[in-house]
Amino acid sequence: MKKSISIAAMGLLASVSTGWAADSATLEKKVEELTRQNQMLLERVTALETMLVGRQQPVPVQGLAEKPDTREGKESVEQRLQQIETTLEGRQEATAATGEQSLLQSINDHVDLRGLVEVEAVSAEDFNGDDTSDISLATVEVGLDARISDWSQAHLLLLYEEDEEENHLIVDEGTITFGKLDAFPAYLTVGKMYLPFGSYVTNMVSDTLPLELGEIRDSAVLAGFQSSGFYGSLYGFNGVLSEWGEDDKIDAWGASLGFAHEREDFSVDVGLDWLNNIGDSDDLGEYLEENTGASEIADYVEGLAAHILLQYGPFDFVAEYVRALDEFQLNEMAFAGSGAEPEAWSLEAGLTFDLLDRETIFSLAWQGTDEALALGLPEDRYGAAIRMFVLKNTSVSLEYLHDEDYDQADGGTGNDADSATMQVAVEF
Repeated sequence: MKKSISIAAMGLLASVSTGWAADSATLEKKVEELTRQNQMLLERVTALETMLVGRQQPVPVQGLAEKPDTREGKESVEQRLQQIETTLEGRQEATAATGEQSLLQSINDHVDLRGLVEVEAVSAEDFNGDDTSDISLATVEVGLDARISDWSQAHLLLLYEEDEEENHLIVDEGTITFGKLDAFPAYLTVGKMYLPFGSYVTNMVSDTLPLELGEIRDSAVLAGFQSSGFYGSLYGFNGVLSEWGEDDKIDAWGASLGFAHEREDFSVDVGLDWLNNIGDSDDLGEYLEENTGASEIADYVEGLAAHILLQYGPFDFVAEYVRALDEFQLNEMAFAGSGAEPEAWSLEAGLTFDLLDRETIFSLAWQGTDEALALGLPEDRYGAAIRMFVLKNTSVSLEYLHDEDYDQADGGTGNDADSATMQVAVEF
């Protein structure tokens, strides 16, 4: 009986030993597998932390060396791995965002973009007593100034005016300027531009009569200077008109000289401009071409323009004068039976104040012309306008104009005309 028990005990012990050995082998394999997985995770963590060098200091992985063969140690590695991957993704997103911001900042540092949109509603009665009214997209401007380098910059102005240029968007200005005024007082500008013949500053909605007579835009070469408040320029271009028998060449010239000074509550700007052929101005040149049926005139007619701009506190004053210095030929532009010698002027006074907590500008103007009947301009104009900035860079303006035509003896109607305009403008 004891022998049987002993044999049975030995068999049980052998069975237990065999089972324990099998379990030990399985456990050893599991430990080896966990160790291998932890080693792989460690290598991945190390690689990721290497990628983060320079972005942030790597955080030590706790528990990895202490418990390489436990579930707790593996969870710590996985949690740390997830933390590192999340941090890396965040850094990459931040880098991308920073890159976009840097690009935009770089553009903003070198390019200035601005724009203007004006919508107008007009009701008017002309010299013949005919009534008209209309709503129009009066002006759309998009301007861009790019600083190419310290000594060069480019300027572009796109313009749309309803019923002008067949409602197309045109390149109104496009210039390249070489110079750095804070280092050297002279500069050179080439391209299409509004030439410095007249100033044409106004708080009114409508263009001034001097602008109608003298404004000129053409492709030109202009050399200018600015120093100690003084400014001036010389320019040359090929105008729309030529003298009889002369070749189509660059033979139009102009000069400008002025002085500007500004302090906290006062500013002044006075200028005098000369042009060897006022017939090259936009409206006058167009009239001469249509009237003569050619792009030639007998002789160039010199032009003169002068302006005074004053501002003291809330008050401002503008005086502008443009004229031809000689008569045109009778068949070119006539007035009262002889050649016309057109001129135009404008006097304007303004007051800036707060109305309903909004900046408001009220202006009164008196303008006039002489011997400019052929251009369709009135002999006298009286006007008033009020402009309120209702929102940021957004204004609403109301303007009333009363025009008086030339007498019948001079070829006019002798009648009056009135117009009222409401304008909504946004600048950006």
